[in-house]
Amino acid sequence: MIKIGIIVGSTRPGRNGDTVAEWVRDLAVKRGDAEFEVVDLRDFDLPHLDEAFPAAYGQYEHPHTRAWSERIASFDGFVFVTPEYNSSTSGVLKNAIDFLYAEWADKAAGFVSYGVDGGARAAEHLRQVLGRVKVADVPAQVTLSLHTDFEAFTDFKPAAHREETVTTMLDQIVSWATALRPLRTAEVAA
Repeated sequence: MIKIGIIVGSTRPGRNGDTVAEWVRDLAVKRGDAEFEVVDLRDFDLPHLDEAFPAAYGQYEHPHTRAWSERIASFDGFVFVTPEYNSSTSGVLKNAIDFLYAEWADKAAGFVSYGVDGGARAAEHLRQVLGRVKVADVPAQVTLSLHTDFEAFTDFKPAAHREETVTTMLDQIVSWATALRPLRTAEVAA
């Protein structure tokens, strides 16, 4: 069965990302066509990139990198739950992506972004970064406004129509991850 990681892209105190990721997971697990698991960057405590060799070499020196590598390698696709900070994604999420290379390749991803303007710019930056590590991003995207989908900017109350957008995004991620599976299998066999 296809396995999708829902990555919480913020470690900030008082963040909204964990609540949003749980909402996505709760909607996703009703589907039955894939396994969904929340992956919280807080659980990995990755420092600023501290590996001596570029990630493309796959020669990881540190236990935190090996643990991160193992977790990401176990998934066929991802939902990135990202805040928008200063018109981009969070530094901690960008750093987590930079730690690895092959573990991301030939997998599908979608975005659930949030911010004052829905976090759309954060997702656009992620599309560029993930393209470089060979992640295929799906067109459907969920943009949550701090003004309309959160009360007092912190209490998550998504508009009902957001569920339909999540469903469309998950449909695309699961189908793309399935279609990309032969590429991942070929790379493991090589």
